[in-house]
Amino acid sequence: MTAPEEKPLLRVVKGDPDDHELAALTAVIAGLAAAAPVEDKPAQRSEWANPARRVRRPLQHGPGAWRASGFPG
Repeated sequence: MTAPEEKPLLRVVKGDPDDHELAALTAVIAGLAAAAPVEDKPAQRSEWANPARRVRRPLQHGPGAWRASGFPG
């Protein structure tokens, strides 16, 4: 029993490339196929979009309250 004929990975449709040009093209395509996209980490969310920023502390009253209102949390 003979093995089924495999389709070629690349096929030259136009032109007459030499062996070096085919080797370069094959190397580029193999490199692109081997490069996995870096999508493992989710996109980092902007701190402006953080829903916790919508919740604020109660406003303080008394001496020095105006100064304390400018300091973050």
